[in-house]
Amino acid sequence: SIAKKIFTTSYNNIANASNSLKSYDSAIVYYKKAIKTADNSEAKFTCYNNIGDVLITQGKVKSALIYLKMAINADSLKNYSRAINNYAKAKYLDDENYIPLREFNKALEIRKKINDEEGLNSSFETLSTYYLYKDEKLSLEYAQKMLEEAKNNKSPDDQITALKRIISLDPKNYQQNFIKLDSIDNEVQTSRNKHKSQFAIVRYDVEQKNAENQRLEDRNFRQAIGIGSLIIALIIGIFWYKKRKKRLQQEKELEVKNTQLKMSKRVHDVVANGIYQVMAKIENQEDFDRNRALDELEYVYEKSRDLSYEKAGEEKEFSQEISELIAGFNNATVKTFTAGNDPSIWEKVAPAVKEEVYQMIRELMVNMKKHSQATHVAVKFEKTDGTVEIQYKDNGVGISGDLIYKNGLRNTASRIEAIGGTITFDTKIEKGLKVNLSFPAS
Repeated sequence: SIAKKIFTTSYNNIANASNSLKSYDSAIVYYKKAIKTADNSEAKFTCYNNIGDVLITQGKVKSALIYLKMAINADSLKNYSRAINNYAKAKYLDDENYIPLREFNKALEIRKKINDEEGLNSSFETLSTYYLYKDEKLSLEYAQKMLEEAKNNKSPDDQITALKRIISLDPKNYQQNFIKLDSIDNEVQTSRNKHKSQFAIVRYDVEQKNAENQRLEDRNFRQAIGIGSLIIALIIGIFWYKKRKKRLQQEKELEVKNTQLKMSKRVHDVVANGIYQVMAKIENQEDFDRNRALDELEYVYEKSRDLSYEKAGEEKEFSQEISELIAGFNNATVKTFTAGNDPSIWEKVAPAVKEEVYQMIRELMVNMKKHSQATHVAVKFEKTDGTVEIQYKDNGVGISGDLIYKNGLRNTASRIEAIGGTITFDTKIEKGLKVNLSFPAS
C-alpha cells in the first residue's frame, strides 16, 4: 500500500542519515523497521545490504555476512551488484586468503552496463582499497578513476575520498592534489554550513509553529476547563435547585399537615370542649338557667364560626380578634367603637389570660345585646405601669346594683378574679352602664 511505501522510504532515509552521522546502531534499528513495513522483496533486499554495509563499518563482519547473503538474492541488477560487492568485501575481511576479485569485477561490469554512477564510485573505491598494499600502481589507477567518476556525477564526498588516496600514493603531485582537495573541502564545508543554516531556519520555523500550537493547545485546554467547570456548576446548580425545591415542597406539605392538626385541635378545644362544658352544667345543676346555657352555646357557635373563616396557617393578632369580636355586634341599631386596642398592649399577656379577657368582653357584649337596649357601645383599652385597663361603656338602660351578678355577668366576675384582676360596675351614671376591668399585663 501507499502508506507502507511511505513508511519504508522514511525509515530507510532516517537510517541513511544516521549512518552518515556515524550513529550506526540507530541506523540498524531504522533499517530493521523499514524491513518490517516493506511490501516487496526488493525493498527488503536493499535494507539487508544496508545493514550488512553498516556492520562491516562496525567491524562485525560475521553478522554482516548473514544479512549480505540474503541481499544477493535481489532481482534488481543495481541491488544485486551492490550486494555481491559488499558480500565479497565481507568474505575477504573475514578471511584474508579469500580472493574477492571475481565478485568485485562482476559488480563493476554490471554497474558499467547499467550506468550506475554511484555504484561505479563504490567499485573503484573497493578495488583501490584492495590493491593498496598489494599493488600501489593499480590502487592509484582505481583511485584516479574514482576521482573522474566522482567529478562526472558531482559527488564532492567521493572526490575527497579519491584525492586523499591519490595524495598518499602519488607524492610527486602532492601539492597539486592537495590544493584540489582543499578547494573541494572548502566547497563542501560551505555547502554544509548553508544546509545547516537552512536547517536552522526550518527548525526555528518549526519551533515557532510548535510554540504557537502549544499556546493554542493551552488556550483550548483552558477553554475546555472553563466550559467543563461551567457544566459542572450548572449540574450542581440544577441538582441543588431540585433538591431545594423538593425540600421546600416537603416543608410546605409538613406545614399544611401541622396547620390541619392545629386546626383540628382548636376545633376540638373550642367546639367539643365548649359543648361538653354546657352539657355538664345542664346535667349537674339543679336550677337550670336557660338564658345562660343559650349564651354559652352562642359563644361556642361564634368561636366555631371564627375558626371557619381563618386561613390555613394564619395566626391572628389578639388585638385583631378583640376588634372583630366587638365589631361583630355592630348592626343597624347598635354602633360599636373601639379605642386604644394596640397590639403592643397584649405583647406580654399570657395566652390563658387572653382567652379569659376575650370571654369577658364577649359576655359584656352579649349582655348588652340582650338587656341594655343600647345604641352606642364604646370599649377603650389602655396599659399603665404594667396593668391593662379596659373600660366598657354603653348608653342603654343600665343595671341596678342588685342585678349586677345576674344576667350572665356572674362569669365575668369569676374570670377577672382568676387572672388576678378587678372589676368595677359604675351604675350611678345618668344612663347606661360603665364597667372597668383591670389586670396585670404579665
